Formats: sequence, structure tokens, C-alpha cells
Amino acid sequence: MTKFEIGVGMLATVVCFAAGAQTINVTILDQAGAHTVLQAGRENAEQRNAPSAIAVVDPAGDLLAFQRMDDVRPASVNLAIEKARTAARLQRSTAEIEDNINQGRTAFVTAGIPVLRGGMPIRINGAVVGAVGIAGLSKETDAEIANTAAAALSPSPMTGQRR
Repeated sequence: MTKFEIGVGMLATVVCFAAGAQTINVTILDQAGAHTVLQAGRENAEQRNAPSAIAVVDPAGDLLAFQRMDDVRPASVNLAIEKARTAARLQRSTAEIEDNINQGRTAFVTAGIPVLRGGMPIRINGAVVGAVGIAGLSKETDAEIANTAAAALSPSPMTGQRR
């Protein structure tokens, strides 16, 4: 083979790889976003007079932000973190998982997955970027606060994307 033929072969290889290359945009939940979710959860809990533990995690379930409000029960700390972790890893609300169990899908119980209401994935443009977990007063209140907190980063029709 001549140098010219080798050069043409290398050029063709590079062009083929470049044509097949793709890029993707990945949205992540940073500290500012985690604190926005945390603040929304705290404000909602205060409005309801519902002392809560509030945990915000990334998609893998690793803790990004946490707050334990005054007068919350000690067990709520771990519950909030586990609810958030479960919602992030399964990419759905813990209320949905609890409902599945109540309707006979008991495999979740044997898998050792915490399935208490109050965990909600945080979605941006349909992608799960993390989750929030609330533990405090009651399962219904926990779920409502989690829904509100998880929606804190959703685009608003009037203002666009919030952070």
C-alpha cells in the first residue's frame, strides 16, 4: 500500500466515525436546584403546620440536600431519605408503589424497598433528575408536600424555566 492509499483509508475511517457520532444534552440537579426543591417543601410544610424531614437526592439516590424541621419525629430523618432514594431509583412516586402493593403486587415488600407515601421523582423535560422525600405528619400530607416540592423546578407557562 502506498502512503496515499493509507491516508485515504484513514480519512474514510475518521469520516465514518464522525458521521455516526451523536451528542446528547443531560440535565442534572445541581445544589441550587436541590435547595429550590428543599425550600418549596419547607414552605409547604410550614403552611400546613406539618413539621417534616425533607430530603433531596440525585437520580442514583445520593443525598444532595436535607433539612429536619423543628418538632419532627426522630425516625422521620431516615424515612425521608429512603423515600427520596426509592422514588429516584424506581423513577416513580412511592405512593404509586404503595398502591401497587395494596393491589397485590407484594414483590416490592420482599425486595426490601421502602414503600411509604412521600417520595416523588423530580422531572425536567420528562427526565428524572432526582427525587424528594418527605416524612413527618401523615402519609397523605407527606405525599402532598412531596408533589409540591418536586414541581418547584417545573417550567411555568408564564415565567419559563425556574431554578
